[in-house]
Amino acid sequence: MKRVVIKVGSAVLTQDLQIAENRLHSIVKLLVDLKKKYEVVLVSSGAVSAGYTQLKLDKKILENKQALAAIGQPLLMKKYRLAFAEHNELCAQILLTAGNLSTPSQNEKIKNTMNVLLQNGVIPIVNENDATAIEELVVGDNDQLSAYVACNINADMLIILSDIDAYYDSDPHKNSDAKVRKVVNFIDEAELQQNASPNNEFATGGIVTKLKAASYMLTCEREMFLASGFNLEDVRSFLIDDKHLGGTLFTCKEI
Repeated sequence: MKRVVIKVGSAVLTQDLQIAENRLHSIVKLLVDLKKKYEVVLVSSGAVSAGYTQLKLDKKILENKQALAAIGQPLLMKKYRLAFAEHNELCAQILLTAGNLSTPSQNEKIKNTMNVLLQNGVIPIVNENDATAIEELVVGDNDQLSAYVACNINADMLIILSDIDAYYDSDPHKNSDAKVRKVVNFIDEAELQQNASPNNEFATGGIVTKLKAASYMLTCEREMFLASGFNLEDVRSFLIDDKHLGGTLFTCKEI
């Protein structure tokens, strides 16, 4: 059975400074359906925004952001736990820092834990441990964290579900003629050096962090699929029906 890592961003999970409950439930239903065909790991943002619903702190201050993550993580996990329970599925929480991914022994422990959970039908939910990570142990954003996790646990593919529905040949916000690049085999270094431009107050990336994650996956000779997290038709078609209708596939293979 193939193994996939699904990353869901804050832009998808939040709306009007609240957790977008309907979208969260749609994501959970997608994962439950995918579990019939794949081993599934979720990398989820949203802890800081969940915390903000309870306490309005300035998240630009590191200590405040860590406090919001500490408040929000159990709230977010409760929502996931209840949503999965509606489908009689069990989930588990795994919190990581860059330090957990930096040595072979730590990598092996993560992989072993994931394997035990997956072998027993449990869906692992991964997030960066924002509440305790010090600056030098911060991964930075969950796009890159999801790529590190995917390669570390030998996943066949990383899927990023975002407010960005694909990779275009130019900025679709500025160019109405921008076209989707359905398959990408190579990412130019200049594209990776652009400034990140998140479209949501709680997001940390934009297209640049997606490209960095894709570049890392290509380096690991693995694939990444970028699609909308608002409308799940493209990811369902791609993963369940094996039809590439929308979204962008990053792959080393010539297609």
